[in-house]
Amino acid sequence: MSNVVIVGTQWGDEGKGKVVDLLASGADLVVRFQGGNNAGHTLVVNGEQTICHIIPSGILHEGKRCLIGNGLVVDPEVLLDEIKTLTEKGISISPETLSLSEKAHLIMPYHKAIDLAREAAKGKDKLGTTGRGIGPCYEDKVGRTGIRVIDLTEPETLEEKIRYNLKEKNFYLTEFLNAEPLEFQPIFDQYISMAETLRLYITDVSLEIDRAIRTGEKVLFEGAQGTHLDIDHGTYPFVTSSNPVSGTVCSGAGVGPDKLHHIIGIVKAYTTRVGAGPFVTELLDETGDYIQKRGSEFGATTGRRRRCGWLDLVMVRDSVRYNGLSSLSITKLDVLTGLEELKICSGYELKGRRIESRPASLKRLAQCTPIYEELPAWQEDISSARKIDQLPDKTRAYLKRIEEITETPLSIISVGPKREQTIVLKDLF
Repeated sequence: MSNVVIVGTQWGDEGKGKVVDLLASGADLVVRFQGGNNAGHTLVVNGEQTICHIIPSGILHEGKRCLIGNGLVVDPEVLLDEIKTLTEKGISISPETLSLSEKAHLIMPYHKAIDLAREAAKGKDKLGTTGRGIGPCYEDKVGRTGIRVIDLTEPETLEEKIRYNLKEKNFYLTEFLNAEPLEFQPIFDQYISMAETLRLYITDVSLEIDRAIRTGEKVLFEGAQGTHLDIDHGTYPFVTSSNPVSGTVCSGAGVGPDKLHHIIGIVKAYTTRVGAGPFVTELLDETGDYIQKRGSEFGATTGRRRRCGWLDLVMVRDSVRYNGLSSLSITKLDVLTGLEELKICSGYELKGRRIESRPASLKRLAQCTPIYEELPAWQEDISSARKIDQLPDKTRAYLKRIEEITETPLSIISVGPKREQTIVLKDLF
């Protein structure tokens, strides 16, 4: 076994960054395969917090090669700022440690302008996007008018595409969204300037991964967001603009499915959600406030307060199916310490009938009520546990019930934010 895929099983924010950081020590390459800088992976190493938005979390490990796949939409300004910030922290970033796919699409200023203007126009019906231009950029990609990383190396191509797109975008901005138009020259000059630095990192990521696998190197594939934000399988339209499921590794990094050997799903020990959208197990009481405060549940990218609720295993069970999960990693288990009671949602009730998966219809989903199983809570501090038998019996009972309901074994248990606050049950490589 040599290649591992990490995906989120909920609405993102499951703690994938820490797991990537942990597993990166056993990998040679760490590859991000979808999303954009609307994701934020938070890591705590040696007491210092680092948040990665585009660059794979494995960059904190010396000697690891990090690749940004073609499935991403990349804001070059954000990427350059991230490179600068990490370099100032003493993290070595060079073309030897970081590669950017020539086929990834670029977020342009008009994408961000449209994103913000649309949300403003929707008012109370807004989707809760991050306003970073992710969706509009993916729209252009599918509409075959997108600008790719490779275009940064061809000024004439870049100019032609920007001029063509601005005609349509400015009409849309001014005539439909009542927003200000954008000028060509400042955009073109800025992107040509950024190209001077970024061209050093541009490569064929698919080819680079293939060469690594052929020589026996181990690859870790890192996704952003979570399964239930998937554009196809999530709570549409309250979703992201890409596919965070494991199958996207093939299209988003340029590898065949036979190269994916273990798929691990990250599960927060409770459920959180940022922004609008249905949330069956949401807690709008003191318990929800306790979890939110104890878990420091604020979006790593937006800073928005996360909505909190009991663990919804209907969602996780769906994620097991969508992703073909080999194992689960439970994160932030320590946050539940001190509660008087614990509940797990094992099914939904819809019009007097039990259902085992999430309805596609948001109207039917809004009518669902959670079917809870009550489990005994624990009061002991578990943050120093490094083996599963060091956990209280009640904690282990909680974990065992997750395995039983999802029919998926656990491989990693996180009992705190630090790298060392982890119980590893299986070597995934």
